[in-house]
Amino acid sequence: MSELYIMTGGPGAGKTTLLTELEKKGFITVPEEGRRIIKEQMSVDGNALPWMNKEKFAALMFEASVETYKKMSEMPDGKTIFFDRGILDTIGYMRLEKIPVPEVMELKARRMAYHNNVFILPPWKEIYENDPERKQTFEVAMSTFECMLAIYQEYGYNTIEVPRLKLEQRARFILDIIKTRC
Repeated sequence: MSELYIMTGGPGAGKTTLLTELEKKGFITVPEEGRRIIKEQMSVDGNALPWMNKEKFAALMFEASVETYKKMSEMPDGKTIFFDRGILDTIGYMRLEKIPVPEVMELKARRMAYHNNVFILPPWKEIYENDPERKQTFEVAMSTFECMLAIYQEYGYNTIEVPRLKLEQRARFILDIIKTRC
C-alpha cells in the first residue's frame, strides 16, 4: 500500500509551497480541494464559496476529498503521496464554522485513514498573505490551526508540527521523519 501523508494547518502557513518543494523532489502531491472549488465556483459565478454558502462549500470539499482519497489509495504500492489537507480538514472546517457534521461524514473519515503521522504547519505571520481565494484574517488562520490540531488528535493521528524554517529545511524535516531520502 502507498503511504498517504497529510499536510494541514491554518491558511497561509506555507503548505502549498512546501508541497511544491516535495513535488520537485519527485513525490506525488495532491493539491488542496478547497482552493480548486473556490476557483471553480468563482469562474462560474457559483455560490458554494466560504464567504457565501459555507454548507455547500463544505459538502463539495468533503465529496472532492473522498474522491481524491479513493483515487490516490489505488496508486501502486510503495508510493509516498502528500495531500494538501485531507478529509478531516473538512470536518474541522465545519466545526469551526458551527456547521452540523453528519454522522456519515464522521464514519467515512474514520474509515478512510491516512498515515498516522500528520504534518501540521503553524501560523506564521511573516509569510501570511491574502489572495483572491484566501480572504481569512491571520486571527482566523490561528483558529483554524488550533481546530485542525484538535480534530486530527481526536481521530487518533500523531500530529507533528513542522517548524518555521527555510523551505529546504522544512522539506528535509519531513523527509527525515518519513525516512525517505532524495
